[in-house]
Amino acid sequence: MRPESPRETSPGAAPRSPEPVADRVSFSPRSLDPAPAFAPVDDDRQGDTTGIDLLLRQMTRLGASDLHLATGRPPLMRLHGEIKPLPGDHLPLSADGLRALILPTMRPASRKEYAAHNDADYAHEVPGVARFRCNVMVERRGPSAVLRRIPVDIVSAEELGLSRAVLDLCDLPKGLVLMTGPTGSGKSTTLAALIDRINSSRKDHIITIEDPIEFVHKNKRCLVNQREVGVHTDGFKHALRAALREDPDVVMVGEMRDLETTAIAIETAETGHLVFGTLHTRTAPSTVDRVIDQFPAERQPQIRAMLADSLKGVISQTLCRRAGGGRVAAYEVLLVTPAVSNLIREGKTFQLYGVMQTSRQVGMITQHDALCELVKSGKVDVREAYSRSFSKADFRTAIHHAGITLPPGLVVRDG
Repeated sequence: MRPESPRETSPGAAPRSPEPVADRVSFSPRSLDPAPAFAPVDDDRQGDTTGIDLLLRQMTRLGASDLHLATGRPPLMRLHGEIKPLPGDHLPLSADGLRALILPTMRPASRKEYAAHNDADYAHEVPGVARFRCNVMVERRGPSAVLRRIPVDIVSAEELGLSRAVLDLCDLPKGLVLMTGPTGSGKSTTLAALIDRINSSRKDHIITIEDPIEFVHKNKRCLVNQREVGVHTDGFKHALRAALREDPDVVMVGEMRDLETTAIAIETAETGHLVFGTLHTRTAPSTVDRVIDQFPAERQPQIRAMLADSLKGVISQTLCRRAGGGRVAAYEVLLVTPAVSNLIREGKTFQLYGVMQTSRQVGMITQHDALCELVKSGKVDVREAYSRSFSKADFRTAIHHAGITLPPGLVVRDG
């Protein structure tokens, strides 16, 4: 959804409206757990956050997904995918003024990271409003920051419009499920919905490893432990290796950033755990190649064999502007059937798209067909779907078969 953000509809962050939840992808309360909002016991921030919190409250009321702060500019927001000024008499921010807004939201560890590398990632919460995933950086004009809204409530997988085949992945006892898509495509929102489904239906131990923690999962039928990189653990690979000694049933890895983390994730799935992970690949078939290509050539045959046995599914997301406002996601789905498993093992991943195109009956779907379905249902304008498609020629073919005429002047150009 501009699928891991509230603009992912959040996948979502459309403002509240009478339209169907599945279209606007907003959030509704789900938990029966009376526990208070997430508040780490080691929260050692210092300073007054009143100024930044007022801006965050304003952008949340307006339904924006992101707050942008830049030296020399008034505060900006992203609303329905577009950058716009935050309404009001906001003056351009000086470098010192921006620092004064942002520094109180940072823990000492984040301040040290920022001082050492000129950027830092962390989370900030405005009680009763939302959590925000924050990135602070230094650019040509001075400090800059982006704060992305993470809605308090988790939208259900059904409300997101996920297919029965995708929902069934939550019932697996073991295996690897990968959620992919560009930054901001709604991966975090969809992954949170799948974890919440497990939390509501199974009696298991769930461990999440994130950087930072975004959606907060309260204990429902499951025990949920959430660990934040840089706060509760040194890194993904360290936390993932430790998780094997923590009696987990389900493990969620926020990012499979490096070879070692990927290798441990595959091993964890092989040893009887259900593992969810994310990558920034655009398509499901390219995700399989990306995982294998991380490893040295001499290890790739072994990794192909392990992946052929452990991988259960890949969901790749594309976030689109919804007709009438808001955002909606197109889901490309690859399920690992015996035929797909054999192609992975034999290194014939170039044939995966062909299998996906002929396997709609078992729940697989390509990106261009998913986009075509959104156009047919009236949720997305054909021009928007065309602009989001990775294969323009395939999309034109799908639209033609659906009996929909493309507007004149659209150029066939893949990319």
